[in-house]
Amino acid sequence: MDTKALIAAYYEAFNAGDTARMLEFLHPEVEHHVNEGKVRKGRDLFAQFNRHMTESYKEELTDIVVFANDAGDRAAAEFVVNGTYLKTDEGLPEARGQTYILPAGAFFTIRDGLIARVTTYYNLADWTAQVSA
Repeated sequence: MDTKALIAAYYEAFNAGDTARMLEFLHPEVEHHVNEGKVRKGRDLFAQFNRHMTESYKEELTDIVVFANDAGDRAAAEFVVNGTYLKTDEGLPEARGQTYILPAGAFFTIRDGLIARVTTYYNLADWTAQVSA
């Protein structure tokens, strides 16, 4: 599978809510760099993060555009997060089923045909303003 197809399949699994399938696209030593917080290393910590996110948020990504370098070892994606805030996340506003639409992006390193790094960016202040309104 080429790099663009790998990233597209990863996001297809995300949109399907199939976190087990998402893990199949990750290198065992994956590094997950989140917008806020510490780097998580390994599939197990990524899976824990996904469990937490699934409890607190329901999200679908749209307008996904994937870019990859010629070597296929680095990629990026731009997308729109369409979400519902389901359960209050510690340190964030109270969840009351608020919806939000948020532009976001991610950067990837590919190793051995799998995603070895995921770095995600979004505007937390924008998200906070939307769920606090």
